[in-house]
Amino acid sequence: MTAATSDHRVRLGFRDGDKGVHSSRTLMLAELEAALAATDAAAGVADFRRAIVEENVLGKRSATTREHTVRKLKALYGLDPAVPVYAAMRRIWSDDPEGHPLLALLCAVARDPLLRASVEKVLGTPVGTEVTAADLEGTVRASFSTSTRDAIVSHLLSTWTTTGFLAGSATRRRVRPAATPGAVAYALALGFMEGGRGSLLLSTAWTRLLDCPPDELLNLARQAARRGWIEYRSAGDVMDLRVDGLFTEEQREWCDGR
Repeated sequence: MTAATSDHRVRLGFRDGDKGVHSSRTLMLAELEAALAATDAAAGVADFRRAIVEENVLGKRSATTREHTVRKLKALYGLDPAVPVYAAMRRIWSDDPEGHPLLALLCAVARDPLLRASVEKVLGTPVGTEVTAADLEGTVRASFSTSTRDAIVSHLLSTWTTTGFLAGSATRRRVRPAATPGAVAYALALGFMEGGRGSLLLSTAWTRLLDCPPDELLNLARQAARRGWIEYRSAGDVMDLRVDGLFTEEQREWCDGR
C-alpha cells in the first residue's frame, strides 16, 4: 500500500495497522444502538460525548467508564458525519433496524484490523462446522502477549456470535447471518469507497462478508434501490449499480480519489 493510498483510506474512514478495539472490547452493538437512538443524524463526536458522558444515556456507573466508551465507539465507528465510512452507515441505520448487526459489523471491519484479520477464517468455515478459540487465535499476531491474545479471541467470538455468523455458547458453530437491503446497500457503498463501480460492486470483499447467495444478494440490492438507498438499472445482460446518494458531493469526489 502506498502512502497516498493509505492517506486516501484514512480520509474515507478506513483504519489499517496492527491495533484494534477488539483487544479490549467487542462490537459494542448495544452501546452503538443506544447512542445512535439518543442522537440525531447530524451528531458528531461532541454530541455523542455529551449524550454518553453528561446525560449517561448508556447507564454507565462512572464518568471514567463513559469516557472510555466514547473513545472505543469512536475508534470502531467514527461517529462523525464527515467520515464517509460512518456517514453511509448512519444514513441507512434508522430505516433498517433488522440490519443493525451487519451494518455495525461492516463498519467495524472497515475500522478494526483485528476484526478484519478474522474474516477469512470465519467465512471460510462451512456452515454447521464448529469454530473454536484456537481457530481464531490463528488470526491474531503472535507478537501479542498471551493474555492479550486470549482477550482478542474472546471478543472476536462474541462479535461473530452477536452478528449472526456463529451460534451457541460452549460450542459455537458456523451459521449464516440474515442479510437485509440496508446491509447490502452499505456493503456496496464500502466497495465503492475502495474503487468498485457498477456491477463489480456485487463481488467485493464487502458483499462477500454478508455471506449471501448471489441471487439473494441481487434481490436485496433491488429492494435497496426501491428504498432509495442505491440506484439499480438493468437492461438485458447490462447492469448498473450506483451508490452516489449515500455520499455528499465532496465525499463522492474523495471516493474517486480527488
